[in-house]
Amino acid sequence: MHEHLDALEAHMQRLQHAMRQAQEQHDSAQLTTLRQELQRTQSAWNALFTPGGEPQWTQPPSPPPPAPERTWGDAPVREQVQQALALTAVPTAPRILSEVHEAFFSRPLNTARLTTLRRDEERSFRNAPYSRTYYVCSALTFDLLSPARALLALSTWPLEQRLIGPLTHRVNFLTSTMHLADAAERLPGDAPLPATVQQLLLRCGRNIPDYPVRGPLDLDALRRTAAAELAIHADDDADTRTEAARRARDQLGDVQQIFGSTLHDAARQRRTS
Repeated sequence: MHEHLDALEAHMQRLQHAMRQAQEQHDSAQLTTLRQELQRTQSAWNALFTPGGEPQWTQPPSPPPPAPERTWGDAPVREQVQQALALTAVPTAPRILSEVHEAFFSRPLNTARLTTLRRDEERSFRNAPYSRTYYVCSALTFDLLSPARALLALSTWPLEQRLIGPLTHRVNFLTSTMHLADAAERLPGDAPLPATVQQLLLRCGRNIPDYPVRGPLDLDALRRTAAAELAIHADDDADTRTEAARRARDQLGDVQQIFGSTLHDAARQRRTS
């Protein structure tokens, strides 16, 4: 129990430091994300003092990001990735992130630059841990706790949200569909939704069996049918990821919990054990 307490308390201190930096940088979206993560960590800390001693995790409702602005300028690619991930709220493939960014911010991501972004982020973390308010990282596989192929996530998300189990791809698709529908509804102005946003959400609808594919985009129907299917898979998926997160916290250090375990890490652990 003491190891769990130490880890949670250290994580709360890091989050508080990151919140101070976000406040100084006037990054309200990141501050909201960090505050929600701090609340979840505090809840997990409290749970260790209750009968049973282990917190139970379910997919947390992500805080609604601010309504996207229709201009983005020349922001660095990592900031563009962060903004797109804030909209999907789940680990997402670069191609989908580019489509989301183009739909909501009128320009696609340069996916060629994403091949080196994750390595640069890990190098930065190793050189100066937690010096940034967030890191773009890979999702982690539930069995090997290794980087999941072509799925990007944010380090500020809890481990459970960054893990990929057998059902997670479908769960994440349904979850991101609902988040994108919410984001579309929050777009400023009274004009109809941009065509790029409608096309993106209609493509999502075509992959949900009960959504009426003919006719105009219906955000309420899209959310309703996605939520109905999500309810079928969510509990089993959450159980898998909760167990995988428990193993990760027991077995991995801070770097590996964010960027994943590798064969080199496993060999090094065997040599030192």
